[in-house]
Amino acid sequence: MGSPLIIVEDLSKKYKGAEDFSLQHVSFTVSGGDKFGILGPNGAGKTTLISIMCGIINATGGKVKFNIPGLTEFNIGLVPQDYAFYNELTATQNLEYFGVLYHLQKKEIRERTEMILTLLGLSNYANKKVNTFSGGMKRRLNLAIGILHNPAILFLDEPTVGVDIQSRNAIIQFLNSINESGTTIIYTSHHIQEAEQFCNKIALLDYGKIIAFDETGKLKEKNNSLSLTEVVLKLTGEDYRDDI
Repeated sequence: MGSPLIIVEDLSKKYKGAEDFSLQHVSFTVSGGDKFGILGPNGAGKTTLISIMCGIINATGGKVKFNIPGLTEFNIGLVPQDYAFYNELTATQNLEYFGVLYHLQKKEIRERTEMILTLLGLSNYANKKVNTFSGGMKRRLNLAIGILHNPAILFLDEPTVGVDIQSRNAIIQFLNSINESGTTIIYTSHHIQEAEQFCNKIALLDYGKIIAFDETGKLKEKNNSLSLTEVVLKLTGEDYRDDI
């Protein structure tokens, strides 16, 4: 992988009125070309961390540095866990709208819309309203919007949650292809097996702290584990976390 592209230094976050910190002294680096997984149980701080890295919310302490000359918000793409499009518009209309927000030219919007909808299996539904789409189709459209402007860095928060195996496979294949073309990916998911297959590097969060950080294979070796699932359970425990 390449040289450090993102440097996270001593990052902390405490929300107004909260008793505890959501993030505590988090530090790691992301190299250019990484498929970087941020994993952890519910309430670990994954979405907070990504939101700070994207500039959506401010940190209480620490900083995030990007080694990209002339960095702007247009170098960064975000695919949030919640749907970020307009249900009453068609897929094409949604992409045209966000293309304008990305300051793309009309020709570029048209060409990239056609290409991305085809790659994500949505070309036959380009002119149908999104409120008629299945969950998997909506996930793919969410992804299409996040990568329309061909970002250098793509943040993904649970990009395959709630979809069938076919849509999940299509999304992961597409992400692998854009990564091979140079896009650095930062990814969160509760699908540990998917993360193990997809990510070359893992940061494991628990209670707002980094408790493990390494290449995926080395993380398994260090913890004498056959799978990433074993590593996560070994380091975070087996108690239920869905009440957090």
